Amino acid sequence: MKTLVTSSINKAADFIKKGEVVAFPTETVYGLGANVYDDKAIKKIFIAKRRPIDNPLIVHISNVTQIHSLVKRLNKCARMIIENFFPGPITIILEKNDVISELVSGGLNTIAIRMPSLELSRKFIEECGVPLAAPSANLSGSPSPTSWKHVVKDLNGRIPCILKGPKCEIGIESTVVDCTRNKPIILRPGIISIEDLQKIFPEKKIYKTRNIKKPKSPGMKYKHYAPKAKVVLINSEEDLEKIEFDKNKSAFIGLMKIDGLKKVKQVNDLKDYARNIFDFFRNCDEEKIKIIFCQRVPETGLGLAIMNRLNKASYS
Repeated sequence: MKTLVTSSINKAADFIKKGEVVAFPTETVYGLGANVYDDKAIKKIFIAKRRPIDNPLIVHISNVTQIHSLVKRLNKCARMIIENFFPGPITIILEKNDVISELVSGGLNTIAIRMPSLELSRKFIEECGVPLAAPSANLSGSPSPTSWKHVVKDLNGRIPCILKGPKCEIGIESTVVDCTRNKPIILRPGIISIEDLQKIFPEKKIYKTRNIKKPKSPGMKYKHYAPKAKVVLINSEEDLEKIEFDKNKSAFIGLMKIDGLKKVKQVNDLKDYARNIFDFFRNCDEEKIKIIFCQRVPETGLGLAIMNRLNKASYS
């Protein structure tokens, strides 16, 4: 099929209304959306992405009032997160209404919901007239797309429309919090950190992702976020001396200064690191890099989310 790249919200929304899928920008990564109430359209997401059917989708809303048609009950845990962090890069998980297909929930009785902070995202969803079930707009397992050009690279000819927007400000996916109980459980770390959540909740839990058979959140079960190049995590420049590799086919991203490799991205801080991870991975693949060295960071605050993505990308 021919893929239309457009800046028109109305043109893009028309595809959703006709039962098609559309890639659209958010502040985190680009999403691939379909009408949450249209099973035929949702199936097209899995086909286009080559996505496993048991990997749940996140439902994107333009207004908090839309939540009531998606869930059975909005509890105190969810209300506190909505009050403090919506709209924003955070996803809540609640028990779904029966009208929501198990295609959306990965066969579970729960649903993941978020309200993007990017105004363009919310205007697009509002014009569609329905919440949008939307995973990242990439081929399953590859680095998430942080620009419309990344979407074209992966899905050109596989989807009918891409809504062109800005490069994603955050660059990694949303924090996912299980709110099915009164104590929130973080299923996927993001830019909204444990420390941020601790300000409104007295205790936090981190979900351990070992032996996951039925993931409640995207990014929990499968190798994910991975470039074609091999990803190797290092702590210091001295670690490179212990590894045999071709410097002309190698790259590095991190906070420290590294010289002598074909491609190097020295980031300014953790936000800059998160913003550039997936873009750097994709650029390395285009330049036929064989190995990407990534600097480990302490797993606190945003560092926890960064290491989650790096560990997933390097997993084998």
